[in-house]
Amino acid sequence: MRAWTVIVMLCACQKAPAAAGGSASADANVAPIADAAATAEIAETTQNADAATPPKTFAKVETDWCIDGLEALDEDACYVLPKLAEGKPRRLLVYLHGIVPPLPTSTQKHTVHTIVMQASTRAGAAAIVPRGRRGIGPSGAKDWYAWPTAPATHAQHAAAIIARWIELKKKVEERAGAPFERTYLAGSSNGAYFIAALSMRSDLDEGGFAVDGFGAMSGGSAAGKSAAALTGKTPRPYYVGFGTYDDETKVNAKSLVAVLTAAAWPLRVAEHAVGHGAKEIYLDEAFAFWDAQDVARPR
Repeated sequence: MRAWTVIVMLCACQKAPAAAGGSASADANVAPIADAAATAEIAETTQNADAATPPKTFAKVETDWCIDGLEALDEDACYVLPKLAEGKPRRLLVYLHGIVPPLPTSTQKHTVHTIVMQASTRAGAAAIVPRGRRGIGPSGAKDWYAWPTAPATHAQHAAAIIARWIELKKKVEERAGAPFERTYLAGSSNGAYFIAALSMRSDLDEGGFAVDGFGAMSGGSAAGKSAAALTGKTPRPYYVGFGTYDDETKVNAKSLVAVLTAAAWPLRVAEHAVGHGAKEIYLDEAFAFWDAQDVARPR
């Protein structure tokens, strides 16, 4: 019995080489199946890990600066982050209000916030509405929230204000999940005058806040400067809008237009049969103009 066992074992050993070719072929067919199974297992593990990782959350901010519909980015800033427009660069608008009383609710604040929220949503662009500073407003509204328009207050506050905008932009980018490809700076009334001054000075470049387009609405002036103030600056698309029934602003805005025209900056000038203040039509036209310039002057 043992002899037969040995013989059978030997036969099996002898036949092994003959079957080697078939065995190798079978292994070759099995290998891809094993690889596919391993890949599927890795993918499933990754998906489970992603599912186990909660989405990034941000602390709730309490502030009376933001109206319903706008999210509080910080105590001094609101933002809107609608579905971003497809087929266009990721755009961010930083909008500067006019003078606003330091009250939880006011017509001035509600008007500006509503206009920015609605126009930005239509355009498919994110927007920030930062709050100005108190103590630098014009006569009769000195303690209202405002932007520095006098030479002395500009020199005192501009750098810190720009640094704050950079911080706020980063916070919105965190919430948006990616950096913005275009940043536009626009504003109305007191905010427009500050923007006009910034566009003709070196503050933005020195502060590291790159602007791809400007908007001065119901405000802004050349403040006695000539086209020489723009020498060496990269021309940026500039929208200037004002009302037919806003006599003082219209005169000042036209002085800004004259300088921008002499410097050959891309310019859109629009006059509407309205009075003073922020209007949705200005922002709608500004977004359309900036977009058109993006196509006409590819980066």
